[in-house]
Amino acid sequence: MLFRSGILLSIDLTIGVVVVSIALALLLIGMQGQKLLSQDTLLGILAHAALAAGLLAATMVGGARLDLMGYLFGDILAVSNGDLWWLLFGLALVGGLMAWLWRPLLAISVHEEMAAAEGVPVAFIRAVFMLLIAFTVALSIKIVGILLITAMLIIPAAAARAFVSTPEQMAVGAGMISAAGVLAGLAMSLKLDTPAGPSIVLVLTVLFIAAVPWLLRRNRA
Repeated sequence: MLFRSGILLSIDLTIGVVVVSIALALLLIGMQGQKLLSQDTLLGILAHAALAAGLLAATMVGGARLDLMGYLFGDILAVSNGDLWWLLFGLALVGGLMAWLWRPLLAISVHEEMAAAEGVPVAFIRAVFMLLIAFTVALSIKIVGILLITAMLIIPAAAARAFVSTPEQMAVGAGMISAAGVLAGLAMSLKLDTPAGPSIVLVLTVLFIAAVPWLLRRNRA
């Protein structure tokens, strides 16, 4: 689905991925009120259905030549100047909106009912945050890959928990661990001639394992 949209409409694939990702996020937001399935279940169904549909569609479009392995596992070495401009735009947009959303988002995370009682528009803040995640994932797919982007979102924050005590420190710490993992993963990829995306995630996993003793010590304190 992600690929075919861009191919059939003759538009940049990054734009196609962003549009479809945001559309799926809007669908998920619209289904939040239903009681049949949990949000995690809905997210899993929509994400994997979109992935499967996109891969099948990409193989059925005649004449298309797509690096499916690059989209699945990422290829940071194939990033073009256009991709860099997209990333810079995404960094400015997401960074600015997160700075605006930070306090109400933090209030919702601590106690949703109290935040709502204090006048925080819970549903709106949650929807904007979900759209930002979808936009970030869409821009990151070409670098890290569809199958590895979740690891990039989770592992740095999990590792940073061992060394921080405030949400602000968590954000900075996760960013620093992400940067270290990317640099070390690229060095590993260059040295061993391995795919860049999996190398980065593997390095991040090693960093998380190294942080586990501090996490255990902190939980015992």
